[in-house]
Amino acid sequence: MVTTTAEERDAILGAVRDFAETELAPHAIERDEKHLFPRDTLHRAGELGLGGIYVREEFGGTELSRVDTVAIFEELAKGDPTIASYISIHNMVAWMIDTYGTEAQRAEWLPQLTAMETFGSYCLTEPGAGSDAAAIATSAVRDGGDFLLTGVKQFISGAGEAGVYVVMARTGAAGAGGISAFLVPASAEGISFGAPEKKMGWHAQPTRQVILDGVRVPASAMLGDEGRGFAIAMSALNGGRLNIAACSLGGAQWALEKAVQYVHEREAFGEPLAEKQSILFAVADMRTDLQAARLMVRDGAHAVDEKAPDATMRCAMAKRFATDAGFDVANRALQLHGGYGYLQDYGIEKVVRDLRVHQILEGTNEIMRLIVGREMLRPAGSTSMRSGS
Repeated sequence: MVTTTAEERDAILGAVRDFAETELAPHAIERDEKHLFPRDTLHRAGELGLGGIYVREEFGGTELSRVDTVAIFEELAKGDPTIASYISIHNMVAWMIDTYGTEAQRAEWLPQLTAMETFGSYCLTEPGAGSDAAAIATSAVRDGGDFLLTGVKQFISGAGEAGVYVVMARTGAAGAGGISAFLVPASAEGISFGAPEKKMGWHAQPTRQVILDGVRVPASAMLGDEGRGFAIAMSALNGGRLNIAACSLGGAQWALEKAVQYVHEREAFGEPLAEKQSILFAVADMRTDLQAARLMVRDGAHAVDEKAPDATMRCAMAKRFATDAGFDVANRALQLHGGYGYLQDYGIEKVVRDLRVHQILEGTNEIMRLIVGREMLRPAGSTSMRSGS
């Protein structure tokens, strides 16, 4: 992990802010309306170092801390939460390969991923296994020196666009211990994709099924040890949850700033909306909620950086609180715009739609409560949850 000075951090965030303001924000509404996946823009994000933010430098990563990372994703999401969220998922895939991959796997995939010349997708969820991820049915059957993968993955961001898929599949008995992880290239024979999902938000990134019909991969494509796939998948989610929480902060902060601008410009009953006490209170609460969420996200990031024993719980708390707060603030910003907030041209309704899914993905907020509650009620003296990400 690279430790940045205050000046270096400001320079990094300034460059990211410029990228968000020039490459993301001006095109966000059009990309949403036309469902455009901005490949060229993502390539330029890779040139900026955004393809491997916490990947080691050896293969092109920038190896930044998680505290720096969440600040980066907040800035990106001010430009477009949809694209920022996909960059988060891509980074999660790159981190998994960097952390658990062999030297050969790292050499093959990381230079492409960190440069965002190739995109990555994370394949855990299935049509019959969402929150109960240990119940996945996709199988990986040994066939000589290869494995044959068969099954369907659901809600996969980047499906059809990614060059590599980290696929969790069952190599053993039922339960978490029977799951292994595999690196499946997009060129593998037998891999196909469902139709693009018609979603409430996140229109500018594709979400499709990944269909594996006897996909043959060599045993060397296994990521980490056999039977460790579920643990690998879960270890990546601490960082993923923080990133998505930060994306909620960025989108909501943008919406709040638009609302503040609007209430200064709009008059009702003979005076600016900004002079009405109800508006003052609403804006104060929105700002306070976002700052509280921001501090929780930073706390979770510190926990991951420090490999704190309670990092998983702190990340879960941050994800639940920040994604709830982010959606609520964006929704209130829409309300402050009145009828104009409902119009696509203002961009507020897009952010509301985009942030709604953050309360579901990377573990639903109900699962976040389950993680925190179980940790709080763990018998005294028992081993606490550990963080690997």
